Order: sequence, then structure tokens, then C-alpha cells
Amino acid sequence: MRRDTSDIVNQKNISAYIANSPKEVQPILEKLRATIREAAPEADETINYGIPTFTLNGNLVHFAAYKNHVGFYPAPSGIEAFKPKLAAYKVAKGSVQFPIDQPLPLALISEIVAFRRQENLNKGKKR
Repeated sequence: MRRDTSDIVNQKNISAYIANSPKEVQPILEKLRATIREAAPEADETINYGIPTFTLNGNLVHFAAYKNHVGFYPAPSGIEAFKPKLAAYKVAKGSVQFPIDQPLPLALISEIVAFRRQENLNKGKKR
């Protein structure tokens, strides 16, 4: 699939976001980005709300680096659907915090992104 030049700029913005994050968190963010990309390969990358965002028929997921954790924002539906599996983490209505001193639960993140992907694809069909 050929992407237009605005997608290239957006990808560079996420790359710049990661490059401007603390060195110790950069590999974590790259793994998170790759996991999201694998679970939703047709999603577009951009920066929304000042943080990396994947879109597919609207916002899919966001992520952000903080001092002690990586914030992952799969919308309230993504949190609610995986609440039992997220019990070990600090969660809010539409976000979860993954401590940077622990391995990312990449399989769980992939499941959540796949769930959100299907939600957004279904939303696109209703239009």
C-alpha cells in the first residue's frame, strides 16, 4: 500500500518523539510502536494531543513516555474489555500505566490493539 507524504512526516514525528525521550525508555517505546504496528498494520501514525497516535477510522491507540512509566491509551473500551488482564497495572478510564522498570506485556498490548482495530473497522462499516 502506498502512503502519501503526510504519512512519512507523521512517522518522522513519532520517531522524533521517541528520539527526544530519555535514552533508557527509547527501546521500550520502539518495542511498543512495533507491537502496535504488527497488530494493526494498516493504521496510520501521527501525533495527536502531543503524543504518538495510531489511527484507523479514528483514534486507535496512543502512547507516551513519562518518568516512571509508559502510558498506553486504548480508549475506555480497550481498558474495560481487558480489565482482568490489566489488574496488575494502574489503570484509569481510558489508560494504563506500564512501569518502565518492568518488561512491557507485549502479547497483552497486541491483544488490546487487535480488539481496538476490530472495533474501529466495525465503526467504519457502519458509516
